Amino acid sequence: MFVERNKGKSIVLGVIIAVAAFLVIHLGVLSGDSRAREEAQGGDSKSPYEYIKLYTDTMSLVQKNYVEEVEVKKLVYGSIKGMLSDLDPHSSFMPPDMFKEMQVETTGSFGGLGIEITVRDGVLTVVSPIEDTPAFRAGVEAGDRIIKINGELSKDMTLMEAVKKMRGPKDTEITISIMRQGLSSLLDITIIRDIIKVVSVKSKMLSDEIAYIRLTQFQARTYTDLNRKMKELKKEHPISGLVLDMRNNPGGLLQQAVKVSDYFLKSGLIVYTDGRISKQNMRYQAYDDGTEGDYPIVILVNGGSASASEIVAGALQDHKRALVMGTPSFGKGSVQTIIPLEDGSAVRLTTSLYYTPSGRSIQAKGIEPDVLVEAGTVVHQDQKKGVIHHLKEKDLKGHFENGNGPSEGSKDPQKLKQQPADGKEQSEGKNKADAGLDKAKDMQDKWRDDVQILRAVELLQGWQVFKQLGAQ
Repeated sequence: MFVERNKGKSIVLGVIIAVAAFLVIHLGVLSGDSRAREEAQGGDSKSPYEYIKLYTDTMSLVQKNYVEEVEVKKLVYGSIKGMLSDLDPHSSFMPPDMFKEMQVETTGSFGGLGIEITVRDGVLTVVSPIEDTPAFRAGVEAGDRIIKINGELSKDMTLMEAVKKMRGPKDTEITISIMRQGLSSLLDITIIRDIIKVVSVKSKMLSDEIAYIRLTQFQARTYTDLNRKMKELKKEHPISGLVLDMRNNPGGLLQQAVKVSDYFLKSGLIVYTDGRISKQNMRYQAYDDGTEGDYPIVILVNGGSASASEIVAGALQDHKRALVMGTPSFGKGSVQTIIPLEDGSAVRLTTSLYYTPSGRSIQAKGIEPDVLVEAGTVVHQDQKKGVIHHLKEKDLKGHFENGNGPSEGSKDPQKLKQQPADGKEQSEGKNKADAGLDKAKDMQDKWRDDVQILRAVELLQGWQVFKQLGAQ
């Protein structure tokens, strides 16, 4: 027993020394470094050493008095989790197993449900379900608040803890209990896990000359797949317009967002970041090499469009390369850096904010569409159009406030209110011959019931008409 106690004390002492050394180095608490010491204190009368003592005293109390013996590793990990989760909704600590889970996300293949989540007021909240996944097919919607996971309350779960619980082997069952706006009680949704193979780029022709590209996420192969899909379409059809659909795209890799933006831009600034450490600030430029076409583009966004998708929309909007249509985007304008630690764990830390080429910060504000078109389906007779209300970055506890508005002299994009879809016009002209269309054709034409896609196509077709009139 004596040996074990001394061993435990040695471990605690080692941890205390390590924490103290970390704070001394990273908070600048070195003799003679008064400027760093003042910045670390932030006007607080207490010195960093006093806070180190408070931390170590608390750890010692737990070690001596808690009802059960607690591993030092658990205490240290728990304190780091609390420290980071208290900063903002996107900073977090990832133990080794969770860090491995996070690394899986960018490969585009993992076992789970297929939803992008965040934490709002201590409650797990769905940003958007990923298209063609078990959660999407089960009816999970953006804005759903996940109250329980397999009967366990999710309140105060960290993001990575929730992700770990929801992922699992293929064909295993999980039940999530959600609170949804308009419902008076919890809704239990049972989902069968599957291998989530996210196809980040989908394509088709909406008409003889109008192409459609759907970007579901920004993964390691997104730019490569986009380039390949566009070449395939151009082999079969001349392209005079493009609908770039990034609705419910939760983001992903920053570098891929830059490459996609560069693909459609000949030159100029794409995005820049601004944080405390000036040498870490980045500026990303577009280059003419490999630029795709000069036809008009309509970008579709909504409240589920976040992060990397907002970078693309903001860049093309500022350069007047594309018209943005839909509803305001999520508003996640912060950049997270993953910093691996020696024991295989990692810190996910918000290090800067990003800005569009014109200097707009979209943090907690989002990309404002040039043409406002609410979500919904084309109205047929007595059907009513449904409107989806999305969670926004500004709703998250601890979010950063918007630091920059549009630069002086810039004009706010004109909002054009959506006119109700004429369901009668869509339904007229149907005849018995339509019943003979095969299933593939029916799937191909489903976009005609999507109000936002339909409006985008109408706008591109109208642009072609006016172009032809101008040439006469």
